[in-house]
Amino acid sequence: MSIVAGIDIGGTNTVLGLVDREGAILAERSIDTTAYPDPESFAEAIAASLRALHEHLSAPPPIAGIGVGAPNGNYFSGTIEEAPNLRWKGVIPFADLLRDATGIDTVLTNDANAAAIGEMMFGAASHFRDFALVTLGTGLGSGFVAGGELLYGSTGFAGELGHVIVVEQGRRCGCGRRGCLETYVSAPGLLRTVAELLSEQGFGSSLSSIPLTSLTAADVADAAQQGDALARLAFERTGSLLGAALANTAALFSPEAFILFGGLARAGRLLFEPTQREMEARMLPILKGSVRLLRSALMDRNAAVLGAAALSWKSVERA
Repeated sequence: MSIVAGIDIGGTNTVLGLVDREGAILAERSIDTTAYPDPESFAEAIAASLRALHEHLSAPPPIAGIGVGAPNGNYFSGTIEEAPNLRWKGVIPFADLLRDATGIDTVLTNDANAAAIGEMMFGAASHFRDFALVTLGTGLGSGFVAGGELLYGSTGFAGELGHVIVVEQGRRCGCGRRGCLETYVSAPGLLRTVAELLSEQGFGSSLSSIPLTSLTAADVADAAQQGDALARLAFERTGSLLGAALANTAALFSPEAFILFGGLARAGRLLFEPTQREMEARMLPILKGSVRLLRSALMDRNAAVLGAAALSWKSVERA
């Protein structure tokens, strides 16, 4: 028996786990991403944490590989490139740094791509060969799988559904452009929609009693579930934009399913119903009824660690 290490690098915390081939996380811990002045010391800290985790297992099997999910991670080069939420800027050869620190083969990709591989190996996409995972959280990430293989494109950064422009000259995006999908379909995007509705609608809302600086997507979902008309309209607008974007995406690569993951997906029918409705209304006629809209099966597990581990398992099994 072998195990692999799955590592999810976040702007605040980095989570490490040791994972078997069935997707069981045998041991897990986190370290503070911000505590290290340079990527070299960060890689050494991860290596030390992995050794400690491994030593505490009973009769530990060898670690066959390491998979890393990172913001702006490039699978081809193993680099993290200009990640906006990490303190180290530039192009960081992080897979090489971690390989040197551990002596273990290391592969790296961006966090959404890792999540897609995790969904394919351990989750709702286990029987699919053509699908897209869409992560709905602080931003909108996505990973595209065609013929059972992740799509990386020529640069390693293919599949950025969140940065498809859906509103001409719309909201300013962190990428520097305007009208990107993630400025509307994400937790912050939902809150911006609520703020706009509060300023333009002529009816009251329970959300008006919450300062916008304190308002969360969960607050909006709670209000909508209690019948708040404005909160429901915010989800309608959000789901409609997502559904239209998914229909356009389906025309490009004819997937079996879109799988939604992340905080907004926890809103359930509030998001899924308008998304499904708009997706089917906009779908290319020959594709109508052929694309499923599903909730991730990894929502209640550490999907980020499992995704990174799945990336490593795929690499190990190809070797």
